[in-house]
Amino acid sequence: MSLDHEASPAAAAPWSGDDIDALFGILPRRFRTALEGDAQAHEILEIVLDLGRRAEARFPGRTVFLDETPVGRDDLVHVTGQIGTFTSDNRAGIERTLHRISAIRNRAGHVVGLTCRIGRAVLGTVEIVRDLIESGRSTLLLGPPGVGKTTLLREAARVLADEAGKRVIVVDTSNEIGGDGDIPHPGIGLARRMQVASPDRQHAVMIEAVENHMPEVVVIDEIGTEAEAAAARTIAERGVQLVATAHGHSLENLLTNPTLSDLIGGIQAVTLGDEEARRRRSQKTVLERKQAPTFDVLIEIQTRDRFAVHHDVAKVVDAHLRRHPGTPEVRVRGESGAVEIHPPEEAPTAAEPRSHVRHRLVRIYPYAVSEERLERAILTTGVPARIAHTARDADMILTLRSYTRRQPAKLREAMARDLPVRLLRSGSIASIEECLVGLRRERTGDVEVSNGDTATLEEAEAAAREVLSHGEPVELRAQPPAMRRRQHAVAERFGIQSVSRGREPFRRVVLLPGSAG
Repeated sequence: MSLDHEASPAAAAPWSGDDIDALFGILPRRFRTALEGDAQAHEILEIVLDLGRRAEARFPGRTVFLDETPVGRDDLVHVTGQIGTFTSDNRAGIERTLHRISAIRNRAGHVVGLTCRIGRAVLGTVEIVRDLIESGRSTLLLGPPGVGKTTLLREAARVLADEAGKRVIVVDTSNEIGGDGDIPHPGIGLARRMQVASPDRQHAVMIEAVENHMPEVVVIDEIGTEAEAAAARTIAERGVQLVATAHGHSLENLLTNPTLSDLIGGIQAVTLGDEEARRRRSQKTVLERKQAPTFDVLIEIQTRDRFAVHHDVAKVVDAHLRRHPGTPEVRVRGESGAVEIHPPEEAPTAAEPRSHVRHRLVRIYPYAVSEERLERAILTTGVPARIAHTARDADMILTLRSYTRRQPAKLREAMARDLPVRLLRSGSIASIEECLVGLRRERTGDVEVSNGDTATLEEAEAAAREVLSHGEPVELRAQPPAMRRRQHAVAERFGIQSVSRGREPFRRVVLLPGSAG
């Protein structure tokens, strides 16, 4: 099921205020001339000037050398002489623009390299999550570097101040959000901006903003320390809405990050009584959420046009800790600016027969396979799957081929549950993605499987487990050529050998112990 949201004019025709001429203007003439002659100059991401090397202009998917003559000290002096003062984190800017110039210094403290990063205020970027930002609930934007978190945060500040009419304070470390100089960039609208002299002062300025200026909303970029997490909690407890960013790929990253886990409630080990442990069917020592989350909503920015939304952070964290996570809402922005919303898919219940589950969410138990890599592969391929943290909650097992030969006790126990097993040649993301794509092909009907065929394949899987467990050959019933090919594929997944024997129509597959190669 999906819902279509109409694109607003801003979403359909986003405006970009990048002041790119201001950045080109501080460059030596030969570099500026090369850039002005590039038809795609407006798409530039950053310019790199390293002493003794050719100057580089970096675009999406390509890098261009601006001149054959290496960058000299005079070139670096020319640039640094036209920008603001470098702060303690070696960043400077151009007044009333969003561009950032970062310095690399030698051991004597002299500048030997510059990264000139283009900053853009893009109207319309917030439309995909505008309803969440305007809801009044504290919202955390999570994503890796370069995915557009700061651009979205800047637009959120403008929308909340100009269109929602709220008192907004932007806590601006290194002038990332409001640009360089004393007058903030128009990209933040009527929001007020408090500058932060150095990154280690961000938490203090956050508290100062609330105590001195009575904001309804505080906007913060890159919460990354324990002090900043504590300051964020203090602000939220005073009834002020927070809109902030943090580095990470998914909610699971925060759960395992001891510094930032407080943002989503924190985690503590709890010892249960015998009766409670039996009721929960769990071990006596379990992980539970420590307190209420600082943020109500978590948005994972997977790409600039694809977001995963967790609407109730407390509920989602509790589900993860009890190893019954659901799937988030997914929002995708199309080329026209229209936003398509895919509600969370319900996981199949234990009572549902497996034949009814094959076109729904598949729960994968990874054994000796990185959960983080599997999560990234699921997001990349779009396969309807999620991670199961125990074999009891799984629909299938994913492991390395080498482990089926060794048969560790935990894997034997998982395989005893009679679940399908997928084998990987390696634990790389590419190998995991290839496996998931094959799984999707089977589940979406590229090869449609009848009930009788399903039973035959399940019989082959059971025989493969028997070969792995006892080390003895198992002969399957005679089948047509097409089904025998599928039975050989089952053997390959389990990492064992298989041969066909006999003559038609009595030709059959025999599964043999030993590596399939």
